[in-house]
Amino acid sequence: MDLESVKRYLEKGSGLLEDDDKNRSAIDGIPNRFFERFIMQGLHVDLVEPGRVICSMKVPPRLLNAGNFLHGGATATLVDLVGSAVIFTVGAPQTGVSVEINVSYLDAAYVNEEIEIEARILRVGKAVGVVSVEFRKKKTGKIIAQGRHTKYLAVSSKM
Repeated sequence: MDLESVKRYLEKGSGLLEDDDKNRSAIDGIPNRFFERFIMQGLHVDLVEPGRVICSMKVPPRLLNAGNFLHGGATATLVDLVGSAVIFTVGAPQTGVSVEINVSYLDAAYVNEEIEIEARILRVGKAVGVVSVEFRKKKTGKIIAQGRHTKYLAVSSKM
């Protein structure tokens, strides 16, 4: 791909359609926090306990990549969102901001395949929280991805 094609791809999505500018007003009209709802629609919470959350979902077509399996960006976003949610289970008043997210992709999940997402607290201190998030195929238990999410937790002022 030449440099101009790379630029077009990043600025207009696929870069394949020259009339992508027609969609700009529709995209600009998307409500705030649309992205979270787009990724998490269809997510079911199966278990919530202190320090642990287990969710499940069928992989929807909207979250597939060009290879027709769960997109790595969707997986990373779920590490962020489910990993942040588990911090609330230990009494944190807020989840802070991400300092680091890493994901190891180990297998693929395909459309309509049921997956399980388990988030666990590794440590929540005064200023930093660390969680692990594991993705498994619900039918076999095979690990699809493992993520780790580190968050800075806002320290309350003593003034």
